[in-house]
Parts: sequence; structure tokens; C-alpha cells
Amino acid sequence: MTTNVLVLCTHNSARSVLCEGMLNHWAGALGKDVRAYSAGSAPSGRVNPFAVEALRTAGVDARGLRSKSWDEFAGASSPVMRIVITVCDSAAAESCPHWPGSPLKVHWGYADPSHAAGGDEGQRLAFELTRQAIGYRMLQLLQLPLDTMSDADLQRALAAIART
Repeated sequence: MTTNVLVLCTHNSARSVLCEGMLNHWAGALGKDVRAYSAGSAPSGRVNPFAVEALRTAGVDARGLRSKSWDEFAGASSPVMRIVITVCDSAAAESCPHWPGSPLKVHWGYADPSHAAGGDEGQRLAFELTRQAIGYRMLQLLQLPLDTMSDADLQRALAAIART
């Protein structure tokens, strides 16, 4: 059975999109039955072009990535999420979306690379570093025996990944 992961942020234009792209990329490369989705509580309506560039430069297929509202995942016909990850940065005074229900929830905060100094080159670097950090955590997630872990064990493992 597919493990569905929903990554939430405010605008669904940068960090959450990087997570969706990286998790789906690594899951495909490793043959894992995991599917990532991303959404925002106040979606911007566009994916940051630096996010797309960072993914493509890393060999990730970014086609089909778009800014989505979390409403798309709240209906009865939506895939059931086992894990919900928020990636907002409270240091930037962002309020992270809260997902109701019973999926496992964890916060893996990242500074918003969209606010990096240094013009285009500074943003490219910030997006690449954020993509690398996200990619590392997604690989850690995919190393877990998701099919056989209890929710309690998985919740502990997600919290441990958050501390790395």
C-alpha cells in the first residue's frame, strides 16, 4: 500500500514544492512505494522558478509541479495521508498550516530561500542549499521500513529526523 505524504507550507511555491519533488524523485529511484504531495494554506498560484531550477539541475523531473491549495487534499476522494510534514519557518513569523485528522504530523522547518540576499545568484544558492537539506531528510524518511512500522514508531522516527 502506498505511503502518502503531504507537505504543507503557507504559499506552496518553494520549500514544500522542493519536498514534493525530492521525495518523489528519491522514492522512484529507490523503488519505494511512497508518494509525496504538497500544498499551501494560502497558495501563491505559482511555483518559484528558482525551486524548479534547483530541482532540474539536480536531475529531478519538475514537470507537473504546481502551487496547490490544501483544499485539494481534504475531500473524500483525496488520497489518505499517513504523514503530514510542515516546512514553514517560525523565525520568519510564518504561521504553519495545521492539518486536522489522524495522520502522523511532524515539523521540519527550513528558512524561506525566497528571501535570500544577493540577487539572483544568492537565491540560486539558497534554493540549492535548501534542496540539499530537504533531499537529505527525504532520503532518511525513505530508509525507514514504512510498511512495517507502527504509527507510534514512525512518529518517533519522524521526530528524530527533525533533530538532524
